[in-house]
Amino acid sequence: MEKTKTIFTFIAGFLSCILLVYSLSYVNLEKPLEIGGLKQVSTLSEGTSPSDVISKDQIHVYQDKIVIDIEGASLSSYAATGSMRPVFDEGHNGIRIVPKNEDQISVGDIISFKRGENLIVHRVVEKGEDENGTYFVTKGDNNLQSDGKVYFSDIKYLTVGVLY
Repeated sequence: MEKTKTIFTFIAGFLSCILLVYSLSYVNLEKPLEIGGLKQVSTLSEGTSPSDVISKDQIHVYQDKIVIDIEGASLSSYAATGSMRPVFDEGHNGIRIVPKNEDQISVGDIISFKRGENLIVHRVVEKGEDENGTYFVTKGDNNLQSDGKVYFSDIKYLTVGVLY
């Protein structure tokens, strides 16, 4: 009798776990961050990733090295601000290029731009046009507020890869 009770308890627990996992897959548990009654809103679409800048034929894998052919690329390193966690943080290295025009930059891309004396590296969450031309609204992935409008003349780099 005790063995039957143990087996029944195990099966009931197992089935309960399966039902819980199944039901959670249909429920959106993610809620917008609320602080003081204000909701965080972003125009970045769910699942928006950076543009594919490096094609497969530009990547050459050898036994002792990997070569990525990117014209005009340079390496970047990042300050310990935490604004782009978990994508990158201090100690990581990035691969960047100088964009030639606004069309090379899309929502989801990570750019570096000048703001005063600082070089800020954040994700583009909106792209639009106003009386001053094409603008980009950026935001750190780990920040609550956007940086406001950034114009192409202030953009120094487009991140095309991050190395961990």
